[in-house]
Parts: sequence; C-alpha cells; structure tokens
Amino acid sequence: MQPTLTVAAEDGRPVAPAAPPAEAALVLRGLTVSYGESAAVFSVDATFPAGAMSAIVGPNGAGKSTLLKAALGVVPRVSGEVTVFGTPLASARDRIAYVPQRASVDWDFPTRVRDVVEMGLYREAGLFGRLSGARARRVAQCLDRVGMADFADRQIGQLSGGQQQRVFLARALAQEAELYLLDEPFAGVDAATERAIVEVLAALRSEGRSIVAVHHDLATVRDYFDHVLLLNVRRVAEGPVATAFTAETLEAAYGGRLSTSHVGEILPAGGRA
Repeated sequence: MQPTLTVAAEDGRPVAPAAPPAEAALVLRGLTVSYGESAAVFSVDATFPAGAMSAIVGPNGAGKSTLLKAALGVVPRVSGEVTVFGTPLASARDRIAYVPQRASVDWDFPTRVRDVVEMGLYREAGLFGRLSGARARRVAQCLDRVGMADFADRQIGQLSGGQQQRVFLARALAQEAELYLLDEPFAGVDAATERAIVEVLAALRSEGRSIVAVHHDLATVRDYFDHVLLLNVRRVAEGPVATAFTAETLEAAYGGRLSTSHVGEILPAGGRA
C-alpha cells in the first residue's frame, strides 16, 4: 500500500491517518509486447483485485503467458505500466511470488526437492546464506502444505509432473508473498494434484493474499476463480467471473474455436451469468 502520513491536531497530538483506499493487487496499463514485427500483447489494460483469485484465459497464442511475464518484467515491454498494490513494479518485487510453467524448467538439474523450496528464501538469506532454524522449519511446513514432506530429499527429476508442480508451489509459499502469479499451474497434472493446488490457493485467498493465474480449462473457471481476464492479444473482457465470463465474451475471445455445445457445457443454462 502507499505510505500514509500522520498529521497533528491543533494541540500537537498525533492523529491516526484515515485508512487508505484498498489497492488492486496488480494493475496493467497499456501493456504491449512484441516479438519481431508481431504484437504478442497489444495495449492491454487490466486490474486484478486484491484478496481474490483471478484467471487469465484465452486461446492458444493469445499472449497469456507473455502478459504474465511482462507484468513480472521477465520479458521486455514495448510500452505500458505495471503497479503492484499501488506501487511501481520495481519497488514491489519482494511482494510477489512466481510459479512458472512446468515445461519451462530443466528438471534434469541435480537438485533435491528441499533445495528447490529453499530457493524461495534467497531474497531473505542471500544466495550463499545459511538457513536459520526458523527458515528450515518454514521449508518443511511449505512442503507439508502441498503434500510433499516425504519427498524432501528426492531428486527433482525423479518426481511426477504433478509432484514437480507441487514443489514449485511450495517454493512460492516459502516466500510468504502477498501476490502469487502462476503460469498454467494445472497443466499436465493429475486430478488429485489439481485439487490440492486449488485448496492451497483458496487458503491463500482466505488469508488475504492475491492470486493471478494463467488458466486453460474453461470448464473450471467458474468453480475456481472470482475474477477473469479474457485475452486474445488484446483485452476482450475483464471483471467478476459472474458477469465477464459469458457466451458473448467467449465467442469474442475464441471465435469459431468453441462450438455451441462446448459453450453450453462451460456456462449455466442460457449461456449467460
């Protein structure tokens, strides 16, 4: 949140400042990213509310992962501004945790599960710092929270895809961030892992944390998320799931890629909120 000022009454006594207005967790303004001559994301405005689970959905090639990475500063922006809880991205990085796509990770790297989760503490302890007892306990607690405590000494490449995803979520949990950005956290995982991840994310939301996730399964958007951005290079629609995730916005985002029967399976009767 923006810092607040303490003012003084006429007698010199400090007066508590008025509560600042609630800030959005993540705000994008005019975000554009290009690869060569083509715009992967073009002039996107989006406001993701604090204390909510938000989804970024759209067809393949719509720029969903690019948008998330640009919001993090992982890929360069041609233009646009990013603010996190009302402050510029550069001064808010310690408030963000990121879970990348599992396919983008070198799983053959010789490291143990606990080592991966410890990476979430490097900002606190330093690259070569020793973990205190409290931090080591935090690593163990995060692994337990995602159901991976028994695999702490397993080499990361020996895990299944769902187990690997749980470990990367545990690394994000270790950061104790306020905003969690996840790039397709449910891609390629089994049903049990998906349920476990959803439960952890819902618990984070109940703690007042904010989640923004690139999501590919339209059938679960209404079950899992509060807020949605439909994207196809440009912003198509954005808002609460109940009002922004409709037959009209799906048609605008996906065009002829979704059949009428498919839309009927995704949405309630009538195809509208």
